[in-house]
Amino acid sequence: MAHIHQINVSNGGVPKLPVDRARIGVDGVEGDDQADREHHGGPDQTLCLYSLEVIETLQGEGHQISPGSAGENLTISGLEWSGIAPGQRFQVGDDLVMEITDTATPCSKNAKWFIDGDFTRLSDSRHPGSSRWYAKVVTPGSVAVDDRVVPLNP
Repeated sequence: MAHIHQINVSNGGVPKLPVDRARIGVDGVEGDDQADREHHGGPDQTLCLYSLEVIETLQGEGHQISPGSAGENLTISGLEWSGIAPGQRFQVGDDLVMEITDTATPCSKNAKWFIDGDFTRLSDSRHPGSSRWYAKVVTPGSVAVDDRVVPLNP
Protein backbone atom coordinates (compact mmCIF):
# COMPACT_ATOMS: atom_id res chain seq x y z
CA MET A 1 0.00 0.00 0.00
CA ALA A 2 1.34 3.45 -0.93
CA HIS A 3 2.16 5.72 1.99
CA ILE A 4 4.16 8.76 3.03
CA HIS A 5 7.68 7.66 3.87
CA GLN A 6 8.88 11.15 4.84
CA ILE A 7 7.58 14.74 5.00
CA ASN A 8 10.24 17.36 4.21
CA VAL A 9 10.48 21.12 4.81
CA SER A 10 13.11 23.87 4.70
CA ASN A 11 13.29 27.64 4.87
CA GLY A 12 14.55 27.56 1.28
CA GLY A 13 16.92 25.31 -0.62
CA VAL A 14 17.98 21.70 -0.32
CA PRO A 15 18.07 19.41 1.45
CA LYS A 16 14.65 19.65 2.99
CA LEU A 17 14.60 18.10 6.46
CA PRO A 18 12.13 15.57 7.85
CA VAL A 19 9.18 16.38 10.10
CA ASP A 20 6.65 13.93 11.53
CA ARG A 21 3.54 15.80 10.39
CA ALA A 22 2.55 18.94 8.50
CA ARG A 23 -0.46 21.03 7.55
CA ILE A 24 -0.74 21.48 3.79
CA GLY A 25 -2.82 24.23 2.25
CA VAL A 26 -3.29 25.68 -1.20
CA ASP A 27 -0.20 27.84 -0.58
CA GLY A 28 2.02 24.92 0.38
CA VAL A 29 3.40 23.07 3.35
CA GLU A 30 3.34 24.95 6.65
CA GLY A 31 6.96 25.69 7.64
CA ASP A 32 8.33 25.23 4.11
CA ASP A 33 9.64 27.77 1.63
CA GLN A 34 11.44 27.83 -1.71
CA ALA A 35 14.64 29.82 -2.24
CA ASP A 36 13.75 30.42 -5.91
CA ARG A 37 10.10 31.51 -6.22
CA GLU A 38 10.55 32.30 -9.91
CA HIS A 39 11.02 28.61 -10.80
CA HIS A 40 9.42 26.81 -7.83
CA GLY A 41 6.11 27.13 -6.03
CA GLY A 42 2.82 28.64 -7.11
CA PRO A 43 -0.63 27.05 -7.30
CA ASP A 44 0.35 24.27 -9.74
CA GLN A 45 3.57 23.51 -7.86
CA THR A 46 2.29 23.55 -4.31
CA LEU A 47 3.82 20.16 -3.53
CA CYS A 48 6.91 18.46 -4.85
CA LEU A 49 6.71 14.65 -4.68
CA TYR A 50 9.33 11.95 -5.06
CA SER A 51 9.46 8.19 -4.88
CA LEU A 52 11.41 6.32 -2.20
CA GLU A 53 11.92 3.47 -4.67
CA VAL A 54 13.42 5.82 -7.30
CA ILE A 55 15.71 7.30 -4.64
CA GLU A 56 16.82 3.77 -3.70
CA THR A 57 17.49 2.96 -7.38
CA LEU A 58 19.61 6.12 -7.68
CA GLN A 59 21.49 5.18 -4.52
CA GLY A 60 22.14 1.76 -6.06
CA GLU A 61 23.75 3.53 -9.02
CA GLY A 62 26.13 5.24 -6.58
CA HIS A 63 24.44 8.63 -6.26
CA GLN A 64 24.39 10.27 -2.80
CA ILE A 65 20.72 11.26 -2.91
CA SER A 66 18.43 10.61 0.06
CA PRO A 67 14.83 11.42 1.02
CA GLY A 68 14.39 15.21 1.14
CA SER A 69 17.65 16.02 -0.59
CA ALA A 70 16.03 16.59 -4.00
CA GLY A 71 13.71 19.20 -2.47
CA GLU A 72 10.57 17.10 -2.38
CA ASN A 73 7.95 17.78 0.27
CA LEU A 74 6.57 14.26 0.30
CA THR A 75 8.70 11.16 -0.19
CA ILE A 76 6.20 8.46 -1.12
CA SER A 77 6.67 4.70 -1.01
CA GLY A 78 4.63 2.10 -2.85
CA LEU A 79 3.38 4.02 -5.92
CA GLU A 80 4.19 2.84 -9.44
CA TRP A 81 6.14 6.02 -10.21
CA SER A 82 6.40 5.49 -13.96
CA GLY A 83 2.59 5.31 -14.13
CA ILE A 84 1.97 8.76 -12.65
CA ALA A 85 0.52 11.37 -15.03
CA PRO A 86 -0.92 14.88 -14.91
CA GLY A 87 -4.54 14.97 -13.77
CA GLN A 88 -4.28 12.03 -11.38
CA ARG A 89 -5.64 12.74 -7.93
CA PHE A 90 -4.61 11.17 -4.65
CA GLN A 91 -5.99 11.35 -1.15
CA VAL A 92 -3.28 11.55 1.48
CA GLY A 93 -4.29 10.76 5.04
CA ASP A 94 -7.83 11.70 6.03
CA ASP A 95 -8.24 15.07 4.33
CA LEU A 96 -5.61 16.12 1.79
CA VAL A 97 -6.45 15.72 -1.89
CA MET A 98 -3.74 16.58 -4.39
CA GLU A 99 -3.70 16.57 -8.19
CA ILE A 100 -0.59 15.83 -10.24
CA THR A 101 0.26 18.76 -12.53
CA ASP A 102 3.67 18.17 -14.16
CA THR A 103 7.14 16.79 -13.75
CA ALA A 104 9.62 18.98 -11.89
CA THR A 105 12.44 20.32 -14.03
CA PRO A 106 15.84 19.20 -12.73
CA CYS A 107 17.55 21.92 -10.69
CA SER A 108 21.30 22.53 -10.53
CA LYS A 109 21.03 22.74 -6.72
CA ASN A 110 20.73 18.94 -6.86
CA ALA A 111 24.07 18.44 -8.64
CA LYS A 112 25.89 17.68 -5.38
CA TRP A 113 23.90 14.44 -4.93
CA PHE A 114 24.91 13.00 -8.31
CA ILE A 115 28.03 11.39 -9.71
CA ASP A 116 29.89 13.99 -11.78
CA GLY A 117 27.19 16.51 -10.79
CA ASP A 118 24.84 15.14 -13.45
CA PHE A 119 21.56 16.36 -11.96
CA THR A 120 19.84 15.64 -15.30
CA ARG A 121 19.42 12.12 -13.87
CA LEU A 122 16.19 13.69 -12.52
CA SER A 123 15.01 14.56 -16.05
CA ASP A 124 11.82 12.86 -17.20
CA SER A 125 12.75 13.32 -20.87
CA ARG A 126 16.16 11.67 -20.39
CA HIS A 127 15.19 9.12 -17.74
CA PRO A 128 11.42 8.47 -17.86
CA GLY A 129 10.02 7.47 -14.48
CA SER A 130 12.86 9.10 -12.52
CA SER A 131 11.61 12.66 -12.14
CA ARG A 132 9.98 14.39 -9.25
CA TRP A 133 6.35 15.44 -9.72
CA TYR A 134 4.52 18.63 -8.84
CA ALA A 135 0.98 18.62 -7.47
CA LYS A 136 -1.61 21.22 -6.62
CA VAL A 137 -3.75 21.04 -3.50
CA VAL A 138 -7.44 20.41 -4.20
CA THR A 139 -8.47 19.94 -0.56
CA PRO A 140 -6.14 21.11 2.24
CA GLY A 141 -5.36 18.85 5.15
CA SER A 142 -2.87 17.60 7.68
CA VAL A 143 -0.60 14.67 6.89
CA ALA A 144 1.72 12.47 8.92
CA VAL A 145 4.44 9.96 8.18
CA ASP A 146 2.92 6.58 7.26
CA ASP A 147 -0.39 8.12 6.08
CA ARG A 148 -1.85 6.23 3.13
CA VAL A 149 -1.68 7.66 -0.40
CA VAL A 150 -4.77 6.47 -2.26
CA PRO A 151 -5.47 7.02 -5.98
CA LEU A 152 -8.86 8.67 -6.56
CA ASN A 153 -8.97 8.21 -10.34
CA PRO A 154 -7.28 5.67 -12.62
